[in-house]
Amino acid sequence: MTDSISKTPGRPPPKITPSYLENAALHYLERYSSSRANLRRVLLRKVDRSLAHWGGERADAIPLVEAVIAKLAGLGYLDDAAYAGIKVRGLRRKGASARLIAATLAAKGVETETAAAALAGQEPDSELQAAFTLARRRRLGPYRPADKRAEFRAKDLAALGRAGFSWETARAVVEAEESPSV
Repeated sequence: MTDSISKTPGRPPPKITPSYLENAALHYLERYSSSRANLRRVLLRKVDRSLAHWGGERADAIPLVEAVIAKLAGLGYLDDAAYAGIKVRGLRRKGASARLIAATLAAKGVETETAAAALAGQEPDSELQAAFTLARRRRLGPYRPADKRAEFRAKDLAALGRAGFSWETARAVVEAEESPSV
C-alpha cells in the first residue's frame, strides 16, 4: 500500500493555484449544491492533499480559497440562504423534524440565523406533516397493521423521538386513528 493520499496511484495531486481552486470549486458546484463553509472544507481538503505531496504552508493557500469563495458568492453561485431553503424543503419532504434539519444545516456550515429563517418560512403544521411522512415511510403508528399498533406504541414513540420530533407531535401521530392524506 502506498503512503500517498492521492486518489489515483502514480498521479500526483495538482499544485495549488487560483485557477485550479476555481475550477475545482466550479466542478464541485456543478454536481452539488453547497454552503460557503462546506465548499471551504472541500477546497481545504484539496489543498491539504496537494501540500502533503508538494510541500508548503496551508496558511499560504487559505487566502486563495477565500478569494475563490468570495468570487463565486459574488457571481451568485454560493448563497447560504437559498441552500438552506432547498435543504429544508427536501428534508421536510422526507419527513425530517425541525431539530434534524437544524442539525444537518449546522453540519454543513450554515449559520444558525440563516437556518432559523429557512425553517420559519415553512407552513405552521409542516412539523406534524413531516412526522406523518416519516411514520408512513417507516410504517409507524397509523401505518402499522391495526392488530400490532398497541404492541409497538412505545417503540413508535421512541422512533419519532429519536428522529427529533417533540413528545406532543409523536403522540399525535402514534395515537391517530387513521392516516391523514399527506
